[in-house]
Amino acid sequence: MTSRRLLLVHAHPDDETINNGATMARYVAEGASVTLLTCTLGEEGEILVPELEQLAAGQADQLGGYRIWELRGAMDALGVTDVRFLGGPGRYRDSGMIGTPANEHPRAFWNADLDEAVAHAVAVVREIRPQVVVTYDENGGYGHPDHIQAHRVAMAAVDAAADPAYRPDLGKAWTTAKVYWCCVPRSVLQLGIDALAEAGESFFEGVTDAGDIPFAVEDDEVAAAVDGRGFVSQKDAAMRAYPTQIKVDGPFFALSNNLGQEVLGTEYYRLVRGERGPAGGGPHGWEDDLFAGLPG
Repeated sequence: MTSRRLLLVHAHPDDETINNGATMARYVAEGASVTLLTCTLGEEGEILVPELEQLAAGQADQLGGYRIWELRGAMDALGVTDVRFLGGPGRYRDSGMIGTPANEHPRAFWNADLDEAVAHAVAVVREIRPQVVVTYDENGGYGHPDHIQAHRVAMAAVDAAADPAYRPDLGKAWTTAKVYWCCVPRSVLQLGIDALAEAGESFFEGVTDAGDIPFAVEDDEVAAAVDGRGFVSQKDAAMRAYPTQIKVDGPFFALSNNLGQEVLGTEYYRLVRGERGPAGGGPHGWEDDLFAGLPG
């Protein structure tokens, strides 16, 4: 078994590339085992390609299957070969946003039996035995129900997988050494806002101060900055593998909300479980390796 093993738990296809694409490509290149566990097929995504609009949930409802194909292309670009869906493809459906009909769907991930969903995740944790798990914060980054539910499932699965009394039929207990939450530091967001302004674009309409962005994380809460700048081309290619969801224009990209964001080669994390490792060489004293401080 590869000595370094990383598990990422995400809500929809494309979330992993936007948040962690450079990190994933870097660790694959370094010989680590990288596993992606995706919780839904992203059936409710807005489609940016006009000729594919009929795939939408309100029409043929075939977008989920198409996004499996997009995910495979993205993971090929990043070099990731271990790609799984929580409970199997289609077990849980994209929940849409709170207050929408999709959020009331009986298969919506938001409405999933949490014990059942956690058991599916525990089986993966105990099989691959990751030292490091990456997921979202308790608000799912920006409040999407599926991101929040993915957070709940991932955190509960880490605890349950370490408990020998929990479902021994799912494999031998395993304790994950470190858990990180994806984040973007306030200072980095500010640099992105300024870069977009110079290019004549905007992030949020009228927003010039990153402190006004709800998901901005104060720099002193950040633990790690993974330098994946050598893998930006792979991240760019992976983002382009999602034409129904992402528009890429040079160093920037936009989703269906048309908010311009910078394609980051360095990706940032908050450490919420485990011991912080030695600082990297950057000015903030952040780790530069998610495995920092762990045995070789």
